[in-house]
Amino acid sequence: MEADSPRGRIYQVLQVDAGQLPIGDSFVRHIDRCLGCLACQTACPSGVHYDRIVERARAEIEQNFRRPWLQCTVRQYAYSAMLTRYDVLKRWAKMLRAYQRSGLQRLVRSSGLLHLLGLARVEALAPRMDEKFFLDDLGAVFPAHGEERARVALLAGCIASVAFSELNRATVRTLTENGVRVVVPPDQGCCGALHAHAGYRDEARALARRNIEGMLDGSLDAIVSNAAGCGAMLKEYGELLEGDPRYGPKAKQLAAKVRDVTEFLAELGIRPVRKRLEKKVTYQDPCHLAHAQKIRSAPRQLLEAMGAEVVEMPHSDYCCGSAGTYNIVENELSMRILEAKMEDIRQTDAEIIATANVGCMLQLRAGVEACGMKRRVAHVVELLDEAYQR
Repeated sequence: MEADSPRGRIYQVLQVDAGQLPIGDSFVRHIDRCLGCLACQTACPSGVHYDRIVERARAEIEQNFRRPWLQCTVRQYAYSAMLTRYDVLKRWAKMLRAYQRSGLQRLVRSSGLLHLLGLARVEALAPRMDEKFFLDDLGAVFPAHGEERARVALLAGCIASVAFSELNRATVRTLTENGVRVVVPPDQGCCGALHAHAGYRDEARALARRNIEGMLDGSLDAIVSNAAGCGAMLKEYGELLEGDPRYGPKAKQLAAKVRDVTEFLAELGIRPVRKRLEKKVTYQDPCHLAHAQKIRSAPRQLLEAMGAEVVEMPHSDYCCGSAGTYNIVENELSMRILEAKMEDIRQTDAEIIATANVGCMLQLRAGVEACGMKRRVAHVVELLDEAYQR
């Protein structure tokens, strides 16, 4: 449908701005359906900043449209409480971990209740909570191995710190193995990406100011992220806080220091690995790495440097359907997009599906399980960490 195309959405935004179209169910539905993958920006010859248009449209929706009560309540709590306060996030993560490991999850799944409520596919996407959260490592400093080549701060992330703690630890090990001193700032918080993409721009700005205060340090060479969406958000702080007399200049300073971990390691030049990855690997480009940050070659360079045979899948930079919370709020569309991605992966004979974003990892793992594929899904840095193991 034209109304679900980038051009169609821009036209609707213009109509709303001119007062010729109400912010009603139709407008909200078409704006909500956007993945925010930014592939249209890559393709656009005119360089239109579609991401800014959609984010501002969603902010208008949040201020001027009344969603159903339950949806509104859940969204408000998630964006204004759970993702902004790590103590609240930790409490919910512990409860989910208990549900997953007590046998209750297995009982609920086998009862058929989730299918009856239409929640089976959404519940299957829930990440498995870690035994030891990376939140406990906030404030830690990890010295470089051998000669110190650089000093960086690591953005731990919100969901990553309770569901992908081992990825964060693998990131730390890989960086220190390459002569990088890693600081995990204690006062950091959520990057604000999910908030900005959902229309909660004021909450995103508050989180940006907090991270600027907690992470901007002149003694550091870079601020490193292992999640494409988080890194892209940090690089956009200058635009997010444009016009803020106090934080605007600082936001630009912070944004200039931000590097995706694959980008940083490729620029630094990695030390030789101890154990070569003698396997075929296909790489899925995260949207906010390929389209937002324009980083495509760095992850592939690292895979080749560790001895992998990189097999390109068709449409590697097409969205997998994760898109932040899209696979939850637009689950049916998300699963159709995932099915197409799985078909692209089938056309490779790769043993490992590599990517560089936690949301993509969750989505691809769900696709592998649903299709019965016996293929591993891993972050590029996880594979590199294993290649450095003694």
